Formats: sequence, structure tokens, C-alpha cells
Amino acid sequence: MEFVKQYLDIFIFGLLGLMSFVMVWFVIERYLFFARISLADYDHPDTLNIALTAHLTTIASIGANAPYIGLLGTVLGILITFYDLGQGGDIEPATIMLGLALALKATAMGLVVAIPAILFYNALLRKVDVITERWKRLQRS
Repeated sequence: MEFVKQYLDIFIFGLLGLMSFVMVWFVIERYLFFARISLADYDHPDTLNIALTAHLTTIASIGANAPYIGLLGTVLGILITFYDLGQGGDIEPATIMLGLALALKATAMGLVVAIPAILFYNALLRKVDVITERWKRLQRS
């Protein structure tokens, strides 16, 4: 239990940090790709769709799963608090509340990663729709 207690924050926040980094990296990459895309290079809608939606699944997956990573950290933090309570016998209520409050920070961080990821995913999906419609208009002309 001491191992989990010692490395829980490092693991959860490290994983959420990695997810956040990957999400920001792919968002920037997609915006740069959309800014430089040449619609004349695509002759089939499926080819265009594949190019436009690359990495969007990863961004959506990060947005969908970051709260669960945070929740895992919270559950393990609460488990550690209860374990310490059971081992120590005389623990003050302030100590228990501090342990629970620290456990909840993992859920908060999961939401901090997930909310922007979903917002960026939706914005990028809208951009894909706009670019696809522009391509269709070019094909009709």
C-alpha cells in the first residue's frame, strides 16, 4: 500500500499530463494541416475525409477517458485514506478530510484535460465539415 501511496499522484498526473500533451500536439497539427490544405489535391471524398479526420479519434478518446483516469486517482486516494484510517485507529477528522480533498484533485485534473479536448474535437469536426463542403462546391464547378 505504501508503494501506491507514494507513487499515485506521480502516475495519475503523469498520465494526465501525457494525455494533455498529446491532445495539444494533435490539435496544433490539425489546425496547421487545415490552414495549408490544398483541396485540388483530392479527387475522391473518402480520401479527403481520411486526411481531414486523422488524429481526431485520439483527441476524442483523450476527452472521453481523462475523467476516468482522474476518477481512478480519486478512488485510489480514498482507498489509501480509508486504509490509513483503519491502520492508525486515532485519526483526527481534519486528517481524513485532507486525505479526501487531496484525492479529489485527481478528478479535477481529469476534467481539466477532458473539457478542452472535447471542445477542440468539436471545433475540429466542424472545420472538417466546412472544408468538405468547400471541396464539394469545387467539384461541382
